[in-house]
Amino acid sequence: MARRSLGCLPLMLGGILALAWIGEVTRPTPLQVEVYDPRSPRRPMPQWSDETFVIQDRLDGPADSMGTAFAIDQDGVWLTAEHVTHGCARIGIDEGGIARPVSRVVASREADAALVRDGMPSGHALPLSDRMPPPGSAGFHMGFPAGRPTLVMSELIGAASARRGRTEETQPVLAWAEVGRLPEGDHTLSGISGGPVFAEDGHVVGVNSAATDRRGRILTTAPDAMIRLVQASRAVNDRPVAYPFTGLADAEVRFASWLEQGVIRRIFCDVDDGPG
Repeated sequence: MARRSLGCLPLMLGGILALAWIGEVTRPTPLQVEVYDPRSPRRPMPQWSDETFVIQDRLDGPADSMGTAFAIDQDGVWLTAEHVTHGCARIGIDEGGIARPVSRVVASREADAALVRDGMPSGHALPLSDRMPPPGSAGFHMGFPAGRPTLVMSELIGAASARRGRTEETQPVLAWAEVGRLPEGDHTLSGISGGPVFAEDGHVVGVNSAATDRRGRILTTAPDAMIRLVQASRAVNDRPVAYPFTGLADAEVRFASWLEQGVIRRIFCDVDDGPG
């Protein structure tokens, strides 16, 4: 069994990022986290391959952090990574440099995915699919590593398993090999967690979960696990049309458009429930 250790996401920003939370006259609604767990003794976690990745968690526990979220329904439903929202006292989605607090999150126990039910409305939504792309096909990862918009192109290696920290529970993931990024660089991809990965046919087939600190592997949630969480939430009604990508240049144009439309945004975690 192959075991690989990966750095945790998202980037722990500390004093680098001055996060502005919207001022509120009254105390905001406390954050409510619902857990969706489809597993049972009769339905254990699937094991997709013998290759296992180990994702290293912070040793000192949750900390204020930043990741990526994307709209999957125009009425304010967003997807992100579960570890981005884990242990947070407040969660906010970026709106013009202000973190707009959300209060309802559905977290998956099956995969590194979480669904925000009461985020800000979006004029557009991204199409989802539960079908695994064929190995060797291209993937397009979008998000905010180090807080800046970045597009990563990859090639699908195939299905694998991942476990986080010291837990023995594994999650089915897709493993991708990075082949390029815009803007160019080899900095950490921390902060891309929670962003979408697109297959060549234009569908989102997973949520960015983890990556090696050097250029190498990117792990995303299994597409069927992502869809089970969305279906369990009963919050998504939109069925956006998917259009195939013609290449990296096309993906770059679409990413810029989705950023302008606010379909892909930064999401913030505040572990201290004090004043922002």
